[in-house]
Amino acid sequence: MKHKDGKPINLPNKNRKVILAITVIVLCGLSFYLGGMQCNTKNDGVLTNTNDNDNDIDLPKQNLGSLQVRPINFPECSIDLQDYTPCTDPKRWRKYGIYRLTLLERHCPPLSERKECLVPSPDGYKPPIRWPKSRDECWYRNVPYDWINNEKSNQHWLRKEGEKFLFPGGGTMFPDGVGEYVDLMQDLIPEMRDGTVRTAIDTGCGVASWGGDLLDRGILTVSLAPRDNHEAQVQFALERGIPAMLGVISTQRLPYPSNSFDMAHCSRCLIPWTEFGGIYLLEIHRILRPGGFWILSGPPVNYERRWRGWNTTVQEQRSDYEKLQDLLTSLCFKLYNKKDDIAVWQKSKDNNCYDKLPSETYPPKCDDSFEPDDGWYIPLRTCVVVPESKYKRSALTYMSKWPERLHATPERIAAIHGASSSTFTHDNSKWKKRVQHYKKLFPELGTEKVRNVMDMNTLYGGFAASLIDDPLWVMNVVSAYGTNSLPVVYDRGLIGTYHDWCEAFSTYPRTYDLLHLDGLFTDESHRCEMKYVLLEMDRILRPGGHVIIRESTYFIDAIATIGKGMKWECRKENTEYGVEKEKILICQKKLLHS
Repeated sequence: MKHKDGKPINLPNKNRKVILAITVIVLCGLSFYLGGMQCNTKNDGVLTNTNDNDNDIDLPKQNLGSLQVRPINFPECSIDLQDYTPCTDPKRWRKYGIYRLTLLERHCPPLSERKECLVPSPDGYKPPIRWPKSRDECWYRNVPYDWINNEKSNQHWLRKEGEKFLFPGGGTMFPDGVGEYVDLMQDLIPEMRDGTVRTAIDTGCGVASWGGDLLDRGILTVSLAPRDNHEAQVQFALERGIPAMLGVISTQRLPYPSNSFDMAHCSRCLIPWTEFGGIYLLEIHRILRPGGFWILSGPPVNYERRWRGWNTTVQEQRSDYEKLQDLLTSLCFKLYNKKDDIAVWQKSKDNNCYDKLPSETYPPKCDDSFEPDDGWYIPLRTCVVVPESKYKRSALTYMSKWPERLHATPERIAAIHGASSSTFTHDNSKWKKRVQHYKKLFPELGTEKVRNVMDMNTLYGGFAASLIDDPLWVMNVVSAYGTNSLPVVYDRGLIGTYHDWCEAFSTYPRTYDLLHLDGLFTDESHRCEMKYVLLEMDRILRPGGHVIIRESTYFIDAIATIGKGMKWECRKENTEYGVEKEKILICQKKLLHS
């Protein structure tokens, strides 16, 4: 600063500090203002004002304590994406090799290739036929694929009559009906009748007739098959109301923990069990519970009578059977029973067999670096998983029988930090109260209108356990990056899978009637963009299906805004406790294409 005559003024040091402080404050304020203006020019997923007059979702006036997003309307995808499965997309198969069918594994598109549109329904799509009638028939236009009908007509997998596909219950190894086939199986495995066997996995499931039949016998099955161009096996299974997932035993582990399934089944599933060092059978060994059963029907079982129809020689089939038996013995399986085309082996009930294996045996025992429960993008290894001896009561022989097993505290809960018998019991009672409240808000829950259900981020499976008497099944999803509680879910006699909701789920579009989540965005919003999670939920939800979103108040309005952009109809409800920090959003997906 200067005098009028141009001579400088020497300000006191104190005044200089005051001027400097004022300058800093003004600059900070200007920066904050300009930053706010810049944020409000972005498209979505950022803080902004919402329309206070929006009566469709009944949003409250803007709450400074909640996340708000700019509304966006998502267009409908092109009709050629009606069966779009992002991580198992046949259009991307050419990028991957055919060695061990690697192309059929999960290969998710990069962020730049993600679809920001709503997957349409096929022309003529109708609301699915309700359970239990759906087990025997479905609308042709909902799954308009004729390949199985044309190629497998002599095996009675399904047949087309008018506007419907009918499912007579046939299969490659049971063309005369799955009922007689399972009756024989129960004769060979009496534990299937008394509640000992509760969970099963069917590798190469066809249209899941085996899993569908077992439902009436109290056995819950995950039917597994890869994505294909023509057969749509898993899509047929889910359209029928039978639990199923897209998946293949190839180079990666299946998304399940060790020692989980009570029974595994292969009915001429064409898996080369003895090739590549027995690596596929080693994976079955990993996920099968001690004392569990592995069932094989088809080559090379009963080769003495069947070899002529297998385009091979009796010597080759005898050799294949002997190789299989030797491999199973090295994995501590014993032949349990055998009749006609069915052979049953039982995994060792305890560790005595593994302790006796010589150190130079092949396959070798897995070393300490091998985490047996990891099941998300983990490469298969040719080594034997020896069950932890401290979990003796997790063996099938020593577990509570179904249905007592559902509420018995699983032994493996001790592996979860902070978990105990008391926390397990508290979780059960909490979910019983919550589900009672859900049924008041959503009366269709517990009726034939809701069949295929997913709990998107379960802990112990409490939501599924509280619905056990209703005509539905629940796929329990445990985060691949969170607390590993999936062993507890399986020990209860429920089914589930690992998953990362930053990616697409392993299923076809329009396969679930109800999706439930509890604090998913609170847990995962730092990793997964909300928009893409909700678009994935829309993809797998059936038209007319519902979501129940239990979330922090901070996220609930933003979810409703994005839901509106996907043409969902949403309403906000209080929880059973009536607290302000947490709300329930119930939304319904509408049919866009008919």
